[in-house]
Amino acid sequence: MMGHSHALTGWCAGLAVAPLVGLHTLPEVLPFATASAGYALLPDLDHPHATASRFLGPVTGLLSKILRACSRGLYALTKGPRDENCTGTHRHMTHTVAFALLLGWLATGISELGGGWAVGGIIAFGLFLAADVLGDWLLVVSVTAAGFTAYTGGLDDALTASTGWVGVAVALGCVVHCLGDAATKSGCPFLWPIPIAGETWYELRPPKWLRFRTGGGVEKHLVVPAATVAGVLLLPGVWGALTALVARFAPPTAMP
Repeated sequence: MMGHSHALTGWCAGLAVAPLVGLHTLPEVLPFATASAGYALLPDLDHPHATASRFLGPVTGLLSKILRACSRGLYALTKGPRDENCTGTHRHMTHTVAFALLLGWLATGISELGGGWAVGGIIAFGLFLAADVLGDWLLVVSVTAAGFTAYTGGLDDALTASTGWVGVAVALGCVVHCLGDAATKSGCPFLWPIPIAGETWYELRPPKWLRFRTGGGVEKHLVVPAATVAGVLLLPGVWGALTALVARFAPPTAMP
């Protein structure tokens, strides 16, 4: 499973996209990035041994069974003439843009109906799911940011204001997961139900020389370190501080 790299790339995507939804300061950006990181693990609910499936024991285990059954039925119903003869469970229904958009829409609807505390529940689920993979440091950082938000402007008001972006964070995490899987040897049918070459579940993937094996050396020694560095540099203020530091200690340019 690519749990660690999925969560890290979801975190990076959240940091990169946050300014586009009007989030700029560190206390604003962290919940968005955290939610994106956590929900980047959710598509693997279609695998019984994935982190998301084991996260809440029998609760997420049951949800995993339901999603696998739905995916199996959807695959049998919609597969094209050239689609492979398989169960249609793992890397099928939950690994599509359609599923990501549906989940984002549901998250937005729940947050609008339930208000600030519903938003808090959605973010908290993503936070704990991400922390289960990335480590407890994420809990410490997020709780500190929440405490600062509560002190400066009120946590309930901040959660209510988050209604506008929580669905985006959820959908973004799922899409990033699909893109990550598409870079592997197995590919990912994330453009379903658009038919491609006679296949409704066409596994998109890059050229062979760019594909890597799940859990292999490329993921461990290239993808994860690169995403870790990017996940720090994308934090608000870090890149500016780093460039200023480099400029301060760089040798002066000689005048002609």
